[in-house]
Amino acid sequence: MGPLPPQRQRQGCSASCGEDVPRHPQNGQWHIAFAVIPDPIDKPGTGEVIGIDRGVTITAALSDGRTLTCPQLTTRERAQIRKHQRRAARAPKGSERKTAAYAKVARLKAREANRRKDWCEKTSTMLARTYDLVRFEKLNIKTMTAKPKAKPDPDHPGQYLRNGRAAKAGLNRAVLSQGWGLLRERTRHKAPGRVEDVPAPYTSLRCSACGWIDKNSRKSQAEFVCSSCGFTCNADTNASINVAAGQGGIPRPRRTAGAGGATTATSRSNAREPQPTWAGIPLLLGGGGCQMQVDAQSGPWFSHGNGPYSWAAYCLGSRHDDAPR
Repeated sequence: MGPLPPQRQRQGCSASCGEDVPRHPQNGQWHIAFAVIPDPIDKPGTGEVIGIDRGVTITAALSDGRTLTCPQLTTRERAQIRKHQRRAARAPKGSERKTAAYAKVARLKAREANRRKDWCEKTSTMLARTYDLVRFEKLNIKTMTAKPKAKPDPDHPGQYLRNGRAAKAGLNRAVLSQGWGLLRERTRHKAPGRVEDVPAPYTSLRCSACGWIDKNSRKSQAEFVCSSCGFTCNADTNASINVAAGQGGIPRPRRTAGAGGATTATSRSNAREPQPTWAGIPLLLGGGGCQMQVDAQSGPWFSHGNGPYSWAAYCLGSRHDDAPR
C-alpha cells in the first residue's frame, strides 16, 4: 500500500494527539499502534457447526470440504534469504556489510509474518461471521515445537549422541509458520463463547462415516480409506468432520458413532492391545494320566481316574464325581 497520510477520524482530537504515542523502528519502518478493542461479532443464527483440523501441508481443513492455506514466502524470496544469509556469514564480524545483510533477511521474514497475520485476521473474521460454533482440534503447540532433549553418550562421558535436532528444528519452523495459535486466538476474540476445543487423539484414525478406528485406514498423509466400511475421503477432511462432531479422544468405537453410523459394541479396534482368550486346547500335565482341558464356556476342568473335576474342586482336593464343572 505504501505510506499513507495521517488523517483525524475522531471528533475532538487535537493535531498533537499522536505525539505521546510510543513509536519504534522495525525493519526500516516506523509503526504507531493505537489500542482499539472492537466489539465481538454476533453469531449468524444458522446453527451451523464447523470443525477445523490444523496441519502443515494444509493449514486448516474445514469439515465442509474446504481447505485453507496460510500464505508463505515465494521460492524467489526464500532464495533471497539464503543469499543474504551466506553474505552475512562471509562478512567480517561487526562490519556494515554484515549488518546490512541481516537487515535484508529480517525484512523478508517480517513480510512473511505480516502475510500470516493478515491471513489469520481475515480467516478468523470469516469463521466468526459464518458459523455459530467453531471447533478446533486441541493441540499443545508449545510442546509440539519444543527442541529435543540431549542424549548423553554412555560410553564417552561428556559427549552426546545424535538426537535429530536438525530435523526437529525444520519441523518446528514449518509448524510455527502456519499460525495455528494465532488463528485460534483471534477466532476466540471475535466469537467469545463460540469456540470449543476437541481432544486430538484418534480424530485422524476414526472413520467419520461408521465410527471405526483403525490405524491402517490412514493410507498416507492425504488418503483415508476405512478398513471396515470402505469410506474414502481426504484424511484432513475426515479428521475435521470428527472434530465438528466432537468425537475426539475416544480410545475405541462406541455403540453410538456421533459423526455417522453405528459400530457394534463387540467389535474391537486394532488400536487396542489384543486380550488373551480361552480356547478348547487339551494340555497334558504329565504323570498319573491327569489331563486338563480348557472350555471357552465352562472354564478349565480336569479328568483323572473316575471323572472330570472343575478347577475349584481340583484346587480344594475334591475327587467326587458330582463336583460341579
